[in-house]
Amino acid sequence: MIETRALHVAFRGRPALHDVSVAFGGGFTAIIGPSGAGKSTLMRAMNGLVPSTSGQVLLQGEPLGRRHSAALRSQQRQLGMVFQQFNLVRRLSALDNVLLGRLGLLNPLLGTLGIVPRAERAYALHLLDRVGLADHAWKRADQLSGGQQQRVGVARALAQQPKIILADEPISALDLRSSHEVMTILQDIQERDGIAVIANLHFLDTVRTYAGRVVALKAGRLVFDGHPAQLDRDLIRDLYDHETPPVLEGAVAAPNLSFAPA
Repeated sequence: MIETRALHVAFRGRPALHDVSVAFGGGFTAIIGPSGAGKSTLMRAMNGLVPSTSGQVLLQGEPLGRRHSAALRSQQRQLGMVFQQFNLVRRLSALDNVLLGRLGLLNPLLGTLGIVPRAERAYALHLLDRVGLADHAWKRADQLSGGQQQRVGVARALAQQPKIILADEPISALDLRSSHEVMTILQDIQERDGIAVIANLHFLDTVRTYAGRVVALKAGRLVFDGHPAQLDRDLIRDLYDHETPPVLEGAVAAPNLSFAPA
């Protein structure tokens, strides 16, 4: 479980999160809200990537360690992160990018020397196969499409063997089909592996298709926590005010693809 208690985050004196208290257990949770609501800030605060101004983040009941501390690095290994812009090393192969997710679990000396045991490479190949990219294992990341790069990012997060996956706008830069593929993989990870998934999402059709719980932020405050079926038109209108219709209406319907994770 990961939990925030009375969490406040401010940047240069400007508040980004106000008194946010929320706990995430298992399942698939979507975080929604208009632009600037604090969704990415909340996710990065939960992973220790941005410091809290006040309040706490607790992972498995323990407060996050101080920034750059060994304690925080140990906790971060329990949190697989999927980024909006993939955050791959573009000159490395898909396989080597997945192996980066194993560094915290390897013997430090082997990692320093760049020695990767055969079993680790086999495991990374297994993860690429699971996301449908075994045939692309040796391609450089910059030779892959955006959807393929994001699937490598998911495999890298899974390589950590995390307890929770935090996905920050994982499909906002992708086309419709690639979005389906990535969301189907995340759903499969949650259901098959029992890893909790927390995803920042824009499109409400996507939320209704994949999430079992929705947390909504507006102006840095928690304003809704419930089931997607409770998201009625009035609540959505209040949440998004006059933001553009695609955010309100959604763009990703239920999947109808031949693709399926192995």
